[in-house]
Amino acid sequence: QVQLVESGGGSVQSGGSLRLSCRASGGNVEDTHIMAWFRQASGMEREWVGSVDNYGATDLAHSVKGRATIFRGRTENTLDLQITDLESSDSAMYYCAAGITTNWSPRNSPGRYNYWGRGTQVTVSS
Repeated sequence: QVQLVESGGGSVQSGGSLRLSCRASGGNVEDTHIMAWFRQASGMEREWVGSVDNYGATDLAHSVKGRATIFRGRTENTLDLQITDLESSDSAMYYCAAGITTNWSPRNSPGRYNYWGRGTQVTVSS
């Protein structure tokens, strides 16, 4: 089984920044072809934030574009997300996801991903 562990969440003031990290390990992690960050605010559906595939193609949601950077970390099978100018609407549980088996779901769909981390909470206060 592939395991994903997120880190870097916490409480941040509005206008601040944070960096989330995700590390994937175990199972057939070497077959990972795409990794992504999603977030879910209380009472809301899970929302795609951004993704990076094995070709280096990156995508970011409109809600964070211009404020966020997503990239594979220095260590293999890691994925970092950096967001600046944080807003209260960025408050959510942030989840890392990894796609192992190929399917035709779009990269911003949870169905594209096989494995999920337990999440790390981000709270932005004004």
